[in-house]
Amino acid sequence: MQKIEFAGRDARPIPLGLILVVAFLVHGPLLLMKLPLKSYDANFHIFFASQYSQHWFDPWNPKWYAGFSQTTYPPLPQQWVALASSVVGLDFAYMLVQFAAILLLAVGAYRFSRLWVSERAATMAALASVLLGSEAFLVYSAGQLSTTFAAPLYLNALPYLYEWLCERRWKSLVLGTVLAVAAAAAHHATLLFGAFLFAIPVLLLAMQDARESREFGVGGVLGRTVLATALVGALIAAVLLPFWIQLLRYPVTQTPIPHPSRSNFILSPQWGVNYFLVPYGALLLALPFIFLRGSSNPRLRPLLLGFWVAFLLGLGGTTPVARFLLGRAFQVLTMERFSYWATLLALPFIGLLAQELFDRFRWRAAAGLLVAAGCSCAIAVAWATYRPADAEDFKVDSAAAWLNRDGHDRFRYVTLGFGNKISRLSVLTNASSVDGEWNSGRMLPELTEHGAGALTSAKYFGSAGLDSLKAILQHGDRYGLKWVFVKDPYYEPLLVFSGWRKVDDLENKTITIWSKESVPPATPIDSPQRPLPWEGLLWGLLPMGSSILAILLVAVPAWSRTNRTVAARPEQVGRRDDLAMGRLIS
Repeated sequence: MQKIEFAGRDARPIPLGLILVVAFLVHGPLLLMKLPLKSYDANFHIFFASQYSQHWFDPWNPKWYAGFSQTTYPPLPQQWVALASSVVGLDFAYMLVQFAAILLLAVGAYRFSRLWVSERAATMAALASVLLGSEAFLVYSAGQLSTTFAAPLYLNALPYLYEWLCERRWKSLVLGTVLAVAAAAAHHATLLFGAFLFAIPVLLLAMQDARESREFGVGGVLGRTVLATALVGALIAAVLLPFWIQLLRYPVTQTPIPHPSRSNFILSPQWGVNYFLVPYGALLLALPFIFLRGSSNPRLRPLLLGFWVAFLLGLGGTTPVARFLLGRAFQVLTMERFSYWATLLALPFIGLLAQELFDRFRWRAAAGLLVAAGCSCAIAVAWATYRPADAEDFKVDSAAAWLNRDGHDRFRYVTLGFGNKISRLSVLTNASSVDGEWNSGRMLPELTEHGAGALTSAKYFGSAGLDSLKAILQHGDRYGLKWVFVKDPYYEPLLVFSGWRKVDDLENKTITIWSKESVPPATPIDSPQRPLPWEGLLWGLLPMGSSILAILLVAVPAWSRTNRTVAARPEQVGRRDDLAMGRLIS
């Protein structure tokens, strides 16, 4: 078996530094334009970061739901935003952290792909990650900073853990463990669901290599897997201890809230475009190659398995697979993250396909691939403009200024028709609200008993949303709720019927303010969910400490020289290329 080689420059791998430059040229201007601020969840992450910037060791946030604990959401990306905001402000700090995640993805895609394909194909996979439609969709439309931050860390961790499994290198175990713990500190859903989709194929690959090698056996791989799992699990349990305490004491038992990513994309084609066609883009054209090559090459079969499961889960309610495999979690999770993970698992196949096309068609293939990848990225970015998360673009500065003056912030408020701008308003004002965008953090019975999300968008949840809004308006005295900011006149009849009256208006009367008499000032609610001081101390130290430790271990030159992934070692390259490219026989 002999792999195809070319003697010229065309056969060389793409320098990783050049790939990072391309990432800067593609995403740098978009981030400088602050396009992610228009995404669905960007302001949510900035709101969490604003709490850490002001109260690093106090995760109890009084601004939503009359008080909730931010230990219900792993803090690492938001803490980095908070840290950088002291220099460049919250908005630009968000762009910097998101850009770091994009660069980490390029490096992680290369290192992860190198487990499966040749170095040249792996660099092409890394280049493809820069233009990946799902990455652009999550960054510029969904705004899922935690997802785009955690997944690259796992991609960087797994090659080290593979090296530990196959070669018993303790330093690789340390590096892989630290990176995996940092990834867990970034996002709980990626830890509980996505990590398995990436880790199981790598474990199967290690077992497969063990059967083919005379140096180590399957039993040794399994034993080291148990040790690595126990070590990583123990450290994750310690670093996220306040999170586990909240999850065990107050599991998510609220009425499920509908989400379009769980729709049947055939019966609801508009959501199929949003959650399937746009994220996958031109990668859909490579599906036949992925299945044919993945099923025919034994080395690639574990990777195909992980991709196939993630692909089916990402289809939401289109097939019964997601509901069957996830159980009740299907009603809690949003499915676009599974499509994102599927595209990451497809990157080694994309790199291999790009290499084969280039070897056969040379620069014509290169031009076609760049056009296809560029269109995927461009369409995903344009989609965020064509179908923005919040169709109405308006400022909330005047509402924040109104709340911050004349003692108005002594009472709580709620907004109607503000969409995801309620997070931006919460950043700008000192007042507290009974609404919010983090459903798992809310404890008020008026909110948890109905299958609706944020009150500000109550009408979009049908009777469940309006019932929840009616309940909170009727019990406003209990929470010191005195102000209602209305951007959508649809809600005005309900306010009149519930005994509220108009008292002021803002922004050329496009925002009206409603009030209710005899409402007492808001008082702190003695919630059992409030973290203890030692929990706040751990929350402020351990997640950030895990990421700083990971940076130091990877950046120190001595460690970098002695802990290169197995894929980069010359004695392994030929064997892996032969295994991964078994169909390329000259």
